[in-house]
Amino acid sequence: MRLKDKVAIVTGGGAGIGQAIAKRYAREGARVVVAEISPERGESTVRPIQQAGGEAIFIQTDVAAEEQVRGLVEAVRTRFGRIDILVNNAAILIARGESRAHEITNEVWDSTLNVNLRGYWLCSKYTIPCMLKQGGGAIIFIASRTGIRGFTRLAAYSASKGAVFALMRSMAVDYAPDRIRVNAIVPGTMDTPMNAEEFSDPEARKKSVAKIPAGRLGVGDDIAGLATFLASDDAAFCLGGVYMADGGADNAA
Repeated sequence: MRLKDKVAIVTGGGAGIGQAIAKRYAREGARVVVAEISPERGESTVRPIQQAGGEAIFIQTDVAAEEQVRGLVEAVRTRFGRIDILVNNAAILIARGESRAHEITNEVWDSTLNVNLRGYWLCSKYTIPCMLKQGGGAIIFIASRTGIRGFTRLAAYSASKGAVFALMRSMAVDYAPDRIRVNAIVPGTMDTPMNAEEFSDPEARKKSVAKIPAGRLGVGDDIAGLATFLASDDAAFCLGGVYMADGGADNAA
């Protein structure tokens, strides 16, 4: 098992990509902490891991709330004594509030940046001291192609995800001497709960699939394998990398 006895926090681990990563980490021997704002979703990840003989706990967490993030990290350190892996995955897309920059409300802008960027920073901020003390760790940012290309009528989401790349690269060089590896995964168009409303329309689904050379939408398990590699000792020389997992879409765009 590639992650045997490692302790991993997966934010937004109650659905989609986060859930797939949490389950895969557990199968690889990690002790998994599912940090999720929804108790129902969080428990829906933890239960099957435990039933399969793995070790996992759920801690309700709003990643944009500093005290909750501080409490999350303290609870994990108290229970397990260390944190080896942090997967910054929790994110929101306020589809009905997104548009061009001048049309977005302050509330939508602030909510999006608070979760998608501040959340990544806060979880890193409070986890890194533990990794420094123990002599290393791995932090994985789940990023987005919107942060590279800037998608139309997704100004807030694109801005938040663009900043994620800058934060990741800065952290990668800052903490490389401390043996903390920071990398990003860029999923393609995913068949996950975040996109459920959009892909409830068969025509929208068909149009999206047509743009993907692999001929299908991505699923959580398509990201979980790469996240396992980046969390493992096999990725010891991988720092500040941007790893595409998009079915070839970026090459075809």
